[in-house]
Amino acid sequence: MSRGLIGKTLREVWVALLLFAAGIMAFEALFAYVWPQFYEDFVGTVLQFKLIQHIFKGLLGTEVGPGIGLTTFAGMAWVHPIVLALLWAQEMTFCTRVPAGEVDRGTVDLLLGLPVSRRQVFLCESAVWLLTGLILVCSGLLGSLLGGLAADKEMRQPIGRLLIVAINFYGLYVAVGGICWLVSSLSDHRGRAIAVVFALVLVSFLLNFLGQLWEPAQAVQFLGVLNYYRPVVILGDGVWPLADMLTLVTVGGVCWLIGGVVFARRDICTV
Repeated sequence: MSRGLIGKTLREVWVALLLFAAGIMAFEALFAYVWPQFYEDFVGTVLQFKLIQHIFKGLLGTEVGPGIGLTTFAGMAWVHPIVLALLWAQEMTFCTRVPAGEVDRGTVDLLLGLPVSRRQVFLCESAVWLLTGLILVCSGLLGSLLGGLAADKEMRQPIGRLLIVAINFYGLYVAVGGICWLVSSLSDHRGRAIAVVFALVLVSFLLNFLGQLWEPAQAVQFLGVLNYYRPVVILGDGVWPLADMLTLVTVGGVCWLIGGVVFARRDICTV
């Protein structure tokens, strides 16, 4: 891999990366600090309604009732739409840079004119992608720990279980990012590539929600990536979801590999 190309990529994305990382860290810290203060009231009043229980069951992917513990319910911070939106927005903006973004801007000739092969370009971009994902996940984990320090000791989440959630979160990042790379490698317009990926993750979110509430949707729920990401369940039992993690990494890895092959072999026209 080319150090110069990796450095060029980092210089182009570091500002956006810091903003996304700061957003995830701030949300996780705020949630870890504020939520315990409203937990008793929420469980004692709001969760008494069956409709609210069904809504949260769809969002969290597990049964929710008045007896749910604080530790378990704290997983909502890791599957909240704001956190998922920040994670996926970063991936969509990064993974569609090459080649879709370069072709769209008409600058792909300059990129491919460098003394490196297409495979080297793809590998360098992918290395930065994996690094940025690690930074985002660590930011979320750090935010959760810092927010917990500000809360009462008995309200803090077990570090071991938070680490499992963070690793599963990274698996989700790899899966969606791999899909982004594949769509980008097939596209000549960045906006179109982002729209396709956005539609796919939106469908995944809806499948995850409806699969908990509507029996016919359960038959196709496995097609969504969120079916393999259950932070609430992890915080509740502390068991490593190895099968789910393997599924996410496999999906992301296969899509990434196909995207790399397509990018290396496709004809690119900027006219």
